[in-house]
Parts: sequence; C-alpha cells; structure tokens
Amino acid sequence: MSGKPQYDESAVIDAAIAVFWHHGYASASVSDLTEATGLSRSSLYQRFRDKDGLFNEALARYSERVVARMRSVKANSAKKRMEALLRDFLPKDRAAPRPAGCLLARSCTEQSSLTTIGKEAANAGVGRQREVLLDILKAAKTEGEVRRDANLESLSWYYLGTLQAIVNLPPAGASIDALEDLVGIAMSAWPPPATPRINFSHS
Repeated sequence: MSGKPQYDESAVIDAAIAVFWHHGYASASVSDLTEATGLSRSSLYQRFRDKDGLFNEALARYSERVVARMRSVKANSAKKRMEALLRDFLPKDRAAPRPAGCLLARSCTEQSSLTTIGKEAANAGVGRQREVLLDILKAAKTEGEVRRDANLESLSWYYLGTLQAIVNLPPAGASIDALEDLVGIAMSAWPPPATPRINFSHS
C-alpha cells in the first residue's frame, strides 16, 4: 500500500465547492459532503480533518480560479481592461452550470459561522479580487490614464462592489440589461486622465 488517497482529490474539492456554494458553510452537512464527494466519513476526516478543513481548501481553489479569470482579461488600455473584466462576469443568456452568486461573498456573509481560519480565508480571497482591480488602476495611473491624485484604494473598492453586484444580484431579479447599464455607469466614474505638464521654458 502506497498510502496515497485512492480517489481523485481534485474532483473531491470541486464537488465540495459546489456543496458549499449551494448550501453555504453553515448549512452544508458532513453528509452532504460525503454524498457529493463520494468519500466516506473516515476518509474525509483522515484527509481534511473536518468540514472546516475541506471548506478552507475548497475556498482556496475557488479563489484561485476567480482571480485567474480576472487576471486573464486583456485590453489595450487599463480603462478598457477594467470594463472588459466587469463585462466578462455578466450573466450569460443560458442556464448557468454552477450555482448563482459568488462563494467568497457568501462566505463573508457567514463569518459568524466560520472559524478564525475560515474568516481569514474568505477575507483573503476578497482581498485578492480587489488586488487585481487595484493593479489595473495602478497601471492606469502609471500610464497617465487617470489623474495623479485619484484615490486608487477607494476606486478599487468601488469596482469590487460593482463586480460583486454583477455576480450576486441576478438571483434577486437584476436583468442582464440592467447589469450592462450598471457597467456603463461604473465606467463613467473612471477619473479623467492626468493633465499634461506644460513646459513654460523659452528657448
């Protein structure tokens, strides 16, 4: 015996993501997790220690995927990249193969049920999302696409809020048209470009 797990660990974590995404941390039972993952209770406890251990690994993988998707969006200017990123998360006009909303946002609303490590993982995941947006804004300032005194910290929270609205409000009735308009409104808040320096020297 090699001692290695006799199951697909990646598939197990993916299945756990779906359970926590559908039910939330507090309502997801160990029975839900064993049924979805195919693990016995003893295998789950041996590999992940408990429900919290599996949740933390599931949330870490979910965060990696979301951040990778955000970073994969490209455009020929920082402003266009920000807009393209927001539009990339608009709901598609078809049945979603995954639960609605954002697992990170859902986890943040459940912080009273999470352990300290779970809270830290949820906050870190949201922080990594904001960091992507902040990097875009920093690039915009470097390239003179926004004025030099623009408050990038506040703007990064603003665009994160817009992104979370796009992802989380469709179940509440927000239509695709309304969310597309929301992106336009959000981009109208983009600060004006830096004012070119005027050279008053005379030859």
